[in-house]
Amino acid sequence: QVQLVESGGGLVQAGTSLKLSCAVSGRTSSNYVMGWFRQAPGKEREFVAQITWIGGRSYYADSVKGRFTISRDNAKNTLYLQMNSLEPEDTAVYYCASRLYTSSVVPYSSEYTYWGQGTKVTVSQ
Repeated sequence: QVQLVESGGGLVQAGTSLKLSCAVSGRTSSNYVMGWFRQAPGKEREFVAQITWIGGRSYYADSVKGRFTISRDNAKNTLYLQMNSLEPEDTAVYYCASRLYTSSVVPYSSEYTYWGQGTKVTVSQ
């Protein structure tokens, strides 16, 4: 079992930055793929970024590439999402998720096993 707890959401203005954190506990000795997803009101959950827990190989959705950075601190068992140049379209509940390692890109929420409760990000004009 893996437990995930997100934090760091809030209300910010467009053009500013925000950093989300996801505390990871449980069976962290295995290699996992860690992902960030988001869900805006009335929309389906969408992939944002993923990173391998060991090795740190990352992949981004086109909508956030160049603005968002996913990272992890293995010593602190924490996943991060640095979000820069935020836009109102980034408003959503952000979730971290994990699954056992695969070498593939896994942009589908159904491919992930464990989920956090989400943290809300609101970007105003």
